[in-house]
Amino acid sequence: MGVSPELKPGWRSTLRGTVGAAARSAWHAGLALAVPRACIVCGAAMPLRPARLVCGACVTRVPVLPKPWCARCGHPLQPRAADGALPDCPLCPLLDSRCTRARSVCWVPHLHSTPLLAALKYQGWWGMADTLADLMARAGRDVVAGLRNPVLVPVPLAPSRLRERGYNQSLHLARALGRRVGARVRDDLIARTRATVSQTQLTPVERRANVHNAFVVPAQRSAAVRGLSVVLVDDVLTTGATLNACAEALLGQGASDIRYWTFGRARSDADRP
Repeated sequence: MGVSPELKPGWRSTLRGTVGAAARSAWHAGLALAVPRACIVCGAAMPLRPARLVCGACVTRVPVLPKPWCARCGHPLQPRAADGALPDCPLCPLLDSRCTRARSVCWVPHLHSTPLLAALKYQGWWGMADTLADLMARAGRDVVAGLRNPVLVPVPLAPSRLRERGYNQSLHLARALGRRVGARVRDDLIARTRATVSQTQLTPVERRANVHNAFVVPAQRSAAVRGLSVVLVDDVLTTGATLNACAEALLGQGASDIRYWTFGRARSDADRP
């Protein structure tokens, strides 16, 4: 029995990766042949068709961001007890002022969302992008509303990180989203000028400094960017520093509209449990 294409962990790009990335991909492919189909998160048995990496129970446990939301960025807001009015959004001031809309599915980290994202980002299962894109399209399809010919642009990885991981998880998300909302995907409109350290343990100020001038529109793509409605796609929105740096590069070359679309969103100290 062959392995379904959507379950193969990125063999074309892993050829460009390290021996470790290639070995991980081969291990997953062999596992799919050797054992019954099972959810890679909880281990529950699953049918061969439709081909999925994760079971429906694990998907339904993903903690969708609660409403009411901020109309602009989709961040959950807690109405004031005194009068029921919504407070000022804590996330909006962190986003580039020219970003007109941002949408995410769920809190990350979280007991039920982190394993799905980790499977895509760290464990070589790029087929998980389809599952995450299903959730993103359901929760945030309005991110492309009102845009004429929107283009989905994945946040690029540094070449060293791409070689290590073997693929860009944001590109796989963008492609899966493009199929669901009928939008083009361009991964050649923005590039990293340098490698950056992981943002995970950095403060908001350190995050901004870390990605300052880290992205550029290649000279040969400047004309293609002018007047374009761009939706930047990434896995997680924390402070927005990376997405803002990408937006600055694109807007500097004449993009007409910038929006952000991610699977996860980090919770701040002000957010309700």
